[in-house]
Formats: sequence, structure tokens, C-alpha cells
Amino acid sequence: MEFNFAQVFTTVAAAVPDHECIITPTERLTYSQVAEQGARFANALRSRGLGQVVDRSTLGNHESGQDHVALYLHNCPEYLVGMVGAYMGRVVPFNVNYRYVAEELEYLLLDAGATAVVVHSAFAPTLAEVRDRLPDLKVVLQVPDASGNELLPGAEWYSDALADAAPTIDPELAAAWSPDDLYMLYTGGTTGMPKGVLWRQGDVFPAAMGGKRLDNEQEWASLDELAENTANGGTRLMPAPPFMHGAAHWMAFNGFANANAIVLPGIVEHFDTDDVLGVIEREGVNILLIVGDAFGRPLVEAMERGEYSLASLLAVVSGGAPLSSGIKARMFAAQEGLLIMDGLGSSETGQQARQTSTAGQDASTGDFTPMEGMAILDEDLTTVLEAGHSEIGWLGQTGHIPLGYLGDADKTARTFPTVDGVRYSVPGDRARLTADGTLELLGRDSVTINSGGEKIFAEEVEAALLHHPAVADVLVAGRPSERWGKEVVAVVQLTAGATAEDEELRAAAADHIARYKLPKAFVYVDAVKRSPSGKADYRWAAEVAAGN
Repeated sequence: MEFNFAQVFTTVAAAVPDHECIITPTERLTYSQVAEQGARFANALRSRGLGQVVDRSTLGNHESGQDHVALYLHNCPEYLVGMVGAYMGRVVPFNVNYRYVAEELEYLLLDAGATAVVVHSAFAPTLAEVRDRLPDLKVVLQVPDASGNELLPGAEWYSDALADAAPTIDPELAAAWSPDDLYMLYTGGTTGMPKGVLWRQGDVFPAAMGGKRLDNEQEWASLDELAENTANGGTRLMPAPPFMHGAAHWMAFNGFANANAIVLPGIVEHFDTDDVLGVIEREGVNILLIVGDAFGRPLVEAMERGEYSLASLLAVVSGGAPLSSGIKARMFAAQEGLLIMDGLGSSETGQQARQTSTAGQDASTGDFTPMEGMAILDEDLTTVLEAGHSEIGWLGQTGHIPLGYLGDADKTARTFPTVDGVRYSVPGDRARLTADGTLELLGRDSVTINSGGEKIFAEEVEAALLHHPAVADVLVAGRPSERWGKEVVAVVQLTAGATAEDEELRAAAADHIARYKLPKAFVYVDAVKRSPSGKADYRWAAEVAAGN
């Protein structure tokens, strides 16, 4: 059986209406309360003209056929209610990186054809800069926060819109919920400029968002089976990364499918270890999601101080970037009985592999146990490589995979090739499958830099730096960083006779890209190395960056 997220959530909510669903330091929502707020949000969108659906069978894999609502928010209950409610209303929610400057935000909302935005007041001024250039945008719902920013002209307060909406879903609408309804996740990690990855809900649910039983990893057979499983719920999960990253809301929806509670930190503007550990202690959190060493290093340093009782914490999961073996070892020493799991996957594949570590094992990084559907394809994408093959191949996934990229038929065809009649997702990682079935992940073949869990596209940073008149040419590469995993380094050739300071170049680039993408260091060279045809030599750039 295939599922729709609205069906899943309402089934669980009907089975355990009084179970806690979302917990913050100031708010506690049960499953029935989230279901009601979701219904109100769905009805608010539909009453404002959203929710029409074009039949999936008439569309290409790169086409949507539904309205899109941008979630431009810090982590909060409204983010998850917005996702649940949008699915109830047959509208497609999508993630917005709230670190974007106006230029980046405009690109994203135009590319998505956003018809609605739910925005925290802190980000309202940035939205105001570009709103007049967004012809498809019809609805703006604003969520107040500590910024105190006033309501944007023409916007409505989110709470007012929900208060005026009906608290239940019309049965005719519920009957139309379909596994063909879309899930969309924006990613820039493998696609250059951000692209919306389109999934059928019927595929992404088992691929990444709770569609398999925890005891045997088999897909759920029916809604009745999901309802029966709610008796096993009650585990408390804390996603520490922002919901704008797929790993965080994937954890939340896995929690929903299993009638668990999602616990949110009190400080959401940045990762605050004392706040996170304090909430874990106070709320009895069982599973914590982080992103690689960028989260793991400050977390274990705080754990080692021994100021918090973490007896409830059973597991730490790292998504988006693996934890180094050294950080794992320190976590095991700081917390007895802890389990650590590195998850491997992407927006284009769902969950592909995992590595589970416990104290006493030789902790490692880069070796994973494959999950169902994972495959290694040869260089030419014509053959699936068997375990033990000496060739380095492309990491692929088959089975439940996305439809494609919103609005980009060519990139859809390249990333989702068909081999021997089977359709695969091949986002660009290089890997090898050893004779014993272990996946050795060798890294992304593109020039994407994974820094602190954020995926940064080198050419985007280069384009931002080239706005400065003193920059004649530039290549951007990553180099190892104890704190960030990889840090962004710009290898710069200045215009003849020109001079420029590092901070001057950063300031120029900051007008075009988010601050987390800015170079941590600059290396100045007489000439940037390129091929005769002008092709960038990123291997050379990485060597220069690493040597300085």
C-alpha cells in the first residue's frame, strides 16, 4: 500500500489523540491539537485560492501541478504544523534557508513559483525587499517572534488566519488525498543553484520519512497497521539542526509515523549546547539528531563538563555529515551506553546506508552498511557493479526515488538515468562496495563543499566574489577544518595593480550570498590555473588551499 502524509498523520492522531506530539520550552501540543491546527492551516490556504491539483499522469517528472508554500521559519511548532497542514490541503510545502540574503531568496521563491509564504517576523524585512518581484505570491502569513517586527503590508498574522479557519477537513478533500501528492525539498548540494527535488509522497514516505517498521524495516502494509503500532510510541526525539535541512524534518516525520514526541530546543537561532543538553535533561530526550563534527565537537565538549544528567539519551544520530572517529570516541567516554549512528542519504535518494557504533568498537568514518535499493554504477552509468569490484563507481539508488527536479527536464534526465530498464538516482557521490558488502564512501565528485553540515557550491561563492572590481579570477575549494569538517577557501587572482583586504572581499560577497558561504580564508596567486578552454582546475585550487 502507498501512503499520503495527511492520511498517516490523521491516522496516528486518531489513535493517540492525547499523546504529546511537539514539545518546546514554552508549548506542548498533543497529536489532536496538531491535527486540528493542521486542518485550520489547510483550510486557510484553500480559502485563499490555493490547493488546486493537476492530475499527476498528465505531467512530466520535472513538473509539479500543485501550489507551493514556502516555510521561511526558524524551528518552531508552526513549521511542522505548516508541513502537516499543507499536505492536508494538497499544497506542497518547501524549505527556505533563512540565512539567504535578498538576492538568494528572490531566486529561490521565483524558481519554486511560491504562491504562499509563512515567515517569521525576523525575516520579514528580507522578504519585503523582493516581494514586488514575485508575481506568483498570493498569500503571506507572518509568525511573530522576539524581533518585534511589524506585520508586512498585505500580510496576515498566522494565528489570525488559523483562528478564522474551520478546524476539520472536509471529507471530500480527505478522500482526494493521494500518494501522488508531492513532497518537495530544496537542495543546492548536488545541483549548483538551489533546485527543488520532487517526490511522490508514496515514494518518499518509505524512502526517508517513516514508511518502514522499526523492528524489521518492512514497509507498512496498511493504515490499520500504523494505528496498531502507536501503542509502541512515546520515544522523545530532538532534531537539533534547522528544519530547512531535510534530515531534521525527516526525523520529525519518522517520529510522527511512530507516535513519538518531537522536542525542540529553546534557542533556535543557532546551535547552543547548554540549551540542547538542558532540554535533553529536562524532557528526557532519547534520540538526538546533529550534523557531523560541526555539531558534535561543541556538543561533546559540553558533555565532558559533566554538568547535565543525560541518563535518558540513548542515541545520537548524525545526518548530513558523518562524525569523525575521534568525536565518537569522546562521546562514548562521556555517556555510558550511548549508540551513535551516521546516516547516509541525500535529497535525491532518501536514506541509503548507515553506520552504527557503540563503545568498544573501532569507530570509523566513511564505511556504511547499505540499505535496500542502494547500488554502485560504473563510470558510464551502463552497468551495476557487484560487491568486491575494484572499480570506483557512482553511488546510486533505485526503488523509491524522486520524480526529478522542478522545472529542469535536462538535469532530471542526467541525475535519474535508466540502466537495463531500471531507473536510478545518481546525485554524484563516488563509492566502492567491498567484497563483504560494506559501502566505502569516497566523496562527492562535484565541487560542493560540506562545511558544518551546510552544502556550499563553489561557483556560487566565486560569482559573489567576482562582484568586487579587484578580483580578476577566483576559484573556491574546501580544505580540512577541525571545527567545520571543510572550510571554504578562495584562491584569488587580483586585477593588475589592484589591492584588496580579506574583509573587503568578504563584505562584497556578503551582498550576494549568505554569510555561512563566505570564505574562511583567502590565498592570493599571480594567476588562477585553468585549462586552455577556460575550464577550472579545482584539484589545483584544493592543493593551493590546503597548502596555506
